[in-house]
Amino acid sequence: MSGQTQNRAVRVQRETSESSIDLSIDLDGTGASDIETGVPFYDHLLTAFARHSLTDLTVRASGDVHIDVHHTVEDTGIVLGQAIRQALGDKRGISRYGDALVPLDEALAQAVVDISGRPYLVHTGEPAGFEFHLIGGHFTGSMVRHVFEAITFNAGLTVHVNVLGGRDPHHIAEAEFKAFARAFRQAKAFDPLVTGIPSTKGAL
Repeated sequence: MSGQTQNRAVRVQRETSESSIDLSIDLDGTGASDIETGVPFYDHLLTAFARHSLTDLTVRASGDVHIDVHHTVEDTGIVLGQAIRQALGDKRGISRYGDALVPLDEALAQAVVDISGRPYLVHTGEPAGFEFHLIGGHFTGSMVRHVFEAITFNAGLTVHVNVLGGRDPHHIAEAEFKAFARAFRQAKAFDPLVTGIPSTKGAL
């Protein structure tokens, strides 16, 4: 069976004492999204990911946001990573690699993605103090890295994200997510020149 006939849509649910996540993903969608996490800026970032990666994404998440958004945000990232890994299947026929350089006004971010099966994240360049900034009054800048860690390690991706410039924390975070989305879009795409699994090892 060729890669192009695979069904790359899955639903993943996860429930803990801290959060409840119900997430559906279709890697061959149009970028449609319906996202409610209880964390508005995170909804904004996930919507950007869906739109720019051409991935259909539905998320219903609830958690102890009265304590902190951390649990809900990170747990949603974990489930998104698990869903990506499941939806990719055996990765037959995919391009595997993707890279993107994305501006948002004064901010500029680069992302490189390898659907390698080996989780690894290199995340650099956010300006000093970014991790302490409350974006939208509730989403701490440090959560950006937490989300990339959660997705990367649960999806089995090698990801490099580098902020090359930026001043406004909202712009920086959104540029990072859009760059990741664009790079992932290339990597997950089917390549008509690829036969089988794009690895000399025969598995990813």
